[in-house]
Amino acid sequence: MKDKVLIFDTTLRDGEQSPGVRLNMEQKLEIGRALVDLGVDIIEAGFPISSPGDFESVETLSKELKGVTICGLTRAVAKDIECAGEALKPAERGRIHTGLGVSKSHLEHKLKMTEDKALEVGVKAVKLARQFTDDVEYFMEDSGRADLDYVYRVVEGVIDAGATTINVPDTTGYTYPEEYRALIEGIRNHVPNTDKAVFSCHCHNDLGMATANTLAGVLGGARQVEVTVNGIGERAGNTALEEVVMALKIRPDYFGVDSGVDAKQLLSISRLVAKRTGMLVQRNKAVVGANAYAHSSGIHQDGVLKERSTYEIIDPSMVGDAKSEIVLTARSGRHALKHRLGELGFNFQDDRFEQLYTAFLDMADTKTEVGDSDLRELVTIN
Repeated sequence: MKDKVLIFDTTLRDGEQSPGVRLNMEQKLEIGRALVDLGVDIIEAGFPISSPGDFESVETLSKELKGVTICGLTRAVAKDIECAGEALKPAERGRIHTGLGVSKSHLEHKLKMTEDKALEVGVKAVKLARQFTDDVEYFMEDSGRADLDYVYRVVEGVIDAGATTINVPDTTGYTYPEEYRALIEGIRNHVPNTDKAVFSCHCHNDLGMATANTLAGVLGGARQVEVTVNGIGERAGNTALEEVVMALKIRPDYFGVDSGVDAKQLLSISRLVAKRTGMLVQRNKAVVGANAYAHSSGIHQDGVLKERSTYEIIDPSMVGDAKSEIVLTARSGRHALKHRLGELGFNFQDDRFEQLYTAFLDMADTKTEVGDSDLRELVTIN
């Protein structure tokens, strides 16, 4: 486990909780199969007790998807856990994901429990879940705002009860990378039985820190990350799968771990999830956005045309895109225009090219982007 980070994908559970998103069974299966092909380790397929549709989702994906762990979410409630155990029966490998909040806010206002009572309930839930599977994950909701001494007590208690993965969620996107790394490191350094469990990052993006916090958690020793395709999810979303995967791949010198995901499928699964959920990917989205490998500034274009790595740390072919895109705008320079004209089969002497370049700038000032048909027109009339 020292050189690999497990990818726990929750697109079909936490991702589907995005307001306005509803996937039918056929769409969930389609995305589930794509996630298996991508190479994720765990798919959280739903919250079985929450609705007949979620039960069907977990049960059907358990039957149909092989070579991957299927996970069902529960509260620390006996009927939830029993329901999840039933839904996961057909799974090649099944995991029950149960837990409780650990912050003062959650204990007082949501759970209305003392620390001791919540720990007792959590331990009981883990022991019950172990009757259905030996793969039990325990979530400590709102860990980012919790008292550390209590977090340490909970971790020790639920691991002793049989939890094999400990989820340390920054449920509200409250923490910053240094804090989240310290949280993971603190748990691993202060709790005596942490060698018996894998620690997992589940970070939300309320302050735009989800990916940074997750990667900080990996540096702190976490070896599972909980992510969604395109970062979809509650409120501002979850940690984006594609961002974490590529950060680990591009910076092995820094992280020293990899995910085992087939990065060449990232763009295709991003487009699939966007299409099925109706949640469009912003053009400037990291890794999979339409502009991620497009260059319109003359300075950038000149550099990329001379040597791609001057302005790109990711070769677009790594994520399934064919090549970088040179977008001609009013900010484009001579090198970019000459390059595009050459691709269209045009080659001009210096004087003629300078004439075309002047006309090109006049045209570009009136358009968002100068396309191939515009260039052919430019050559014809000039």
